[in-house]
This record gives sequence, structure tokens and C-alpha cells, in this order.
Amino acid sequence: MPLGDLGKKVSDALVQTVKGAGEVGQAAIEATRSNVVDSLRGVRDVVKETSGLAGDSVAGAVHAAGQVGAEVGAVAKGAVVGTIRGVGEVTTVTTGVVSDTIRAAIKGTSEVGGDVGKVARGAADGALAATKSVGLGVEDTAFSVARGAILGAKDVGADLGTIARQSLLGTINGTTEVGGDVIQAIYGMARGLAKGAGEVGGDLGAVARGAVEGAIDGAKATTISAEEAASAAASGAVEAAGEIGDTAVKTVTDAVSGTISGVQVVIRTPFKKE
Repeated sequence: MPLGDLGKKVSDALVQTVKGAGEVGQAAIEATRSNVVDSLRGVRDVVKETSGLAGDSVAGAVHAAGQVGAEVGAVAKGAVVGTIRGVGEVTTVTTGVVSDTIRAAIKGTSEVGGDVGKVARGAADGALAATKSVGLGVEDTAFSVARGAILGAKDVGADLGTIARQSLLGTINGTTEVGGDVIQAIYGMARGLAKGAGEVGGDLGAVARGAVEGAIDGAKATTISAEEAASAAASGAVEAAGEIGDTAVKTVTDAVSGTISGVQVVIRTPFKKE
């Protein structure tokens, strides 16, 4: 995925900023936000161009991280926050824009030999952290992030189970950061991960189990219980599988039933918080 004009501008700006010191996450936010705003204000059809420009912006930041040896997860988080805020200053941020942005982050990371798992986590973290500023709901955002993460992972041949786990961890962190409903975010993320895996013919069982493992691990840093988190993730994955077919439901149910990481997983469909 060659960088477009916006991606090159973001990359150059971030390289210069990081070389001159400063906190890379904040530098990524400002470099992407300002360049996205300038680029969108210069196009005729903002709606049509938004997703492509958003993706190019994040890819440019990830490329810059590779050039200067910056921590790619932190750069990815900042770039996603800045990109979403920049789009929001000019037009409406849609779930499609969020999905395309996450997908571009993973593809750009693969091209520079970076850790796609860390970027999936950082990008998910950033997307959820930016929800309040652009008026998107937590569950819808989580679902869109998940779909973008799976599509990006499929593009580059990354392990879908690992991406699912890391995306859940990032989602929990970002949602907690803005005081959002963590359980609904976990549910939306797991549902989106399973739905995305079904679309690309991925291993539904591995994705669903990775989501539950990520939810359990991520819950440790919150006030919610591991049991609540696991149930939300498992239930979201099973509900998505139901939209795919009976075979998918069996595959996912088998993968998330029983005890995972020492936690007894309870599947509740339709899902309702306790």
C-alpha cells in the first residue's frame, strides 16, 4: 500500500517532530489531525474521500514510527485519535471510516516490519478513546474497529486469534479512558471480530477464543470482573456466529465454552448485562 500525498506529509511531519524530541503519542495526534483537516478541506467530495485519506494518514504515521524507531503501538494510538478528530472537524465520522482507519494501520505496520499485534491494540485503544469527541457510540465503534482489525490482519496474513486478543485489550483500555461502558464495548468488539472472521473465511474458533482471552486479561485493569468480561465476549461472538450459520455457531460455542484462563465462561444470548 504505497503512501499517498497525505500519508507522506504525515510521515515527514512526524519524523521531524520525533527527531526533535517530544512525546510520540501526542506528536502523532497533532501530525495526523492537522494534515487530515487540511487535506479534507481541499477535496470536492469530502464523504467519498474521507476513508481513503483517513487510512493514508494512519499508514503515514506508522511508516514514520518505523523510520525513527518509535514505539509503534503508541504511534498507532495517537495517529488513530488524531485522524478521527481531524475527520470530525470537517465532516461526520462514520463507522466505515473507523474500520478503514484500523485496517490501514495494520497494513502499514506490516510493510515496515512492525508488530501488527501491538498496532492492533494501540489502534483499537485510540479509536475507542476518540469516541466521545466525535459522537460515536462505544458498541458501534468497537464493532467497526473489530471488523477493520480482522480485514487488516487478513490482508497481511497475520494470526487472527492474536489480533482478536490484542484488539480486545486495546478496546478495554480506550473505553476505560473515556469512562465508557466497558462491557458493551467488549460485546461489540467480540461480535465484530467474529463477524469479520466469517466474512474473510478465517478461523472463527481461534478468533472467538482470542477475544475471550483478551477480555479476561483486560478486565484485570478495570473494576469489572473477569467473569463479566468473558461472558460479554463469548456472547458477542456467538451472536455474530448466529448470523453466519449453524456450523459457525457450533464452532464458536465449542471454542468459548467451559473454562478459559481459569475463568468459567457463561454464554448469554441475547446478551444482557447482569
